[in-house]
Amino acid sequence: MDIQKNFGLRIKELRAVKGLSQEALSHKAELDRTYITSVENGKRNVSIQAIQKIVKGLDVSFSEFFTSNLFDA
Repeated sequence: MDIQKNFGLRIKELRAVKGLSQEALSHKAELDRTYITSVENGKRNVSIQAIQKIVKGLDVSFSEFFTSNLFDA
């Protein structure tokens, strides 16, 4: 799997743990819901600014976000 798909899977995973819908995350992250959908589906190359907003919206640290077997090389 590629990094974009893994990144999207990690968002889905943490969003589920937090009990957030895509819409709720989009509001918290100040991003459009359709953007969140495309990121989760691995169809977007995400900027560092968007990553920061998503991580903040999920209420996790960067280290917590990137601590996942999905990111192992």
